[in-house]
Formats: sequence, structure tokens, C-alpha cells
Amino acid sequence: MDDWYVDDRCFNCDVARQLAPDLIGEVDGRSEVLRPPRDEAETRRLHAAVFACPTRSIRPVSGRPDQGLDPFPMKLDSGVLLCGHNSQHTAGANSYLLLRPSGTVMMIDTPRWSRGLADRYAESGPVTDVLLTHRDHAAHGRHYADHFGARLWIHEGDLDAAPDADRVIRGLEPLEIGEGVTAHPLPGHTQGSVLYLADDRYCFSGDSFYWSRTTGDLEVADSVTWYSIEELGTSLARAAERLKFEWVLPGHGDRRRLPADDMSRRLSALAGRTRLLRPRPVDFTAVRW
Repeated sequence: MDDWYVDDRCFNCDVARQLAPDLIGEVDGRSEVLRPPRDEAETRRLHAAVFACPTRSIRPVSGRPDQGLDPFPMKLDSGVLLCGHNSQHTAGANSYLLLRPSGTVMMIDTPRWSRGLADRYAESGPVTDVLLTHRDHAAHGRHYADHFGARLWIHEGDLDAAPDADRVIRGLEPLEIGEGVTAHPLPGHTQGSVLYLADDRYCFSGDSFYWSRTTGDLEVADSVTWYSIEELGTSLARAAERLKFEWVLPGHGDRRRLPADDMSRRLSALAGRTRLLRPRPVDFTAVRW
């Protein structure tokens, strides 16, 4: 479009399209501005996409994006904020702030690192823990944990990605890591993938599963499952019997809120579908965003 464009650094992470799906679409394997915003609400949605994009690829033809329209951290629900400012070093993954009744905060995965951003996130409350879902999202974890004076968590299966972690989750059994917050090991995408469940409401699924706008359902990214798709099927079958949540909040792929019973049915069905899958070559273009 004449007013805004996406430059050639875009690597099709889908982040911008999650935030402004009516303004930014996928064209030939990358994001493209479909039309300029028509009103203030659309301008704000576009700027949310701009300030989340890990490559800062969404740009006005002249000038710079309005820094005053940076919405992050952005409220998704009463207990969760989206960090925005996604990082190329985590393949553009989303990260979140989980607000606790005590007034403290947990960070799930990490945005790009800067002291200014860290100070902005800390305005939501003292950050006590940085929870890594798996190795691909470990970048910046130590920086944020040290800045906040927080504990850095990772599973032993991916410990080599954060060998200086303060807390190591071991084995396959759920582990309570804070009041109302449980870590559920979910090997599959990576050996040390973990899902974090909070208050039987919020499911931070990392890259284990996500909400697909294409299929209108929970899906796994089997074409970029690094460790074992068979193991992921087993993990999901085990988790489906234990998990109750309303929100799926993934690292990659879209977010969605549904009634807990509906989510449970969908997760069980996903486990069944996943157990039928077999390994295939890595293909980023096959992900059904």
C-alpha cells in the first residue's frame, strides 16, 4: 500500500497478522499490508503489530511509527499481559506477563532485551520468576532474570540452552512452582518443552500447540517439531487428562479463549490426531497459522 509496507526482512512469523489480521495478511509466504488503517482503532491495531514485529519490518513510507502508540505490555485478560517487542533470537515468539494475586508477576518466555523494556514490564509488579517453555525461547532469559532479581526456570531436557538456570524442572510429573501455577513437562517439540498452567485458566503452551486461524482449532506445528512428533502425541494424551484451561497462550501461533469444557474436548481431539502423525522433514511453510 502507499502509506505502509513490509520490508524484505520479514520471515513469516505470523505475529503481526495475529494483532491486525484485517490489515496485514500472508501473501506468497510473507506478511503484506493489505490496506492502510481507516480510523483510530485500526491505527492502534496496526501499531501493535509494528511494535511486536521481531524484525521491525512494518514501516510507513515516510517518517517513523508513532512511539506513543506502542501498546505494550498489552492487556489480554485480567491476569495476563502480552509483552510485544518480539525477538529474532526467539524466532519471533510471543511472551507474556502473568499477574499473581499477591501483586507479583511471572514472565513466560522473553521479548527482546533492553533495560527500558524491562523497566516498563516491571511497572506491572515485581517479577519473581522467568519461566522458559523450551530451548528455542531461552534467549534473553538470564538478562531479564538478573535485571528483575528473579528465578530463571527451564526443564532439564533443554538445560544446555540455559545452563545457569536457577530452577530446573525434572522428569515428566507436574510441578507446582508457585501458588496456582504448575509446570507440566511436555516433551515433543523439544526434549525439554514445558507447558505452564495458571489458575486452571491460562495455558502457556510454548510451541507444543497453538490456535490456528486456518483450521479454527488447536493444532500442533508438526513440520517444525524438532525432537519427536510421536513423543508429542504421547505428551498431549497425558496432558489432556490433567489440564483444565480457558486460554491457550502459545509462543508461536494465535491465542484463543473458549469455555474450559470446549478446550478440554479440543485438546483430547488434538492428542488423538497427533498420535497418528509421523516424522517429516522440517518445513516452515507448512505451518497452518
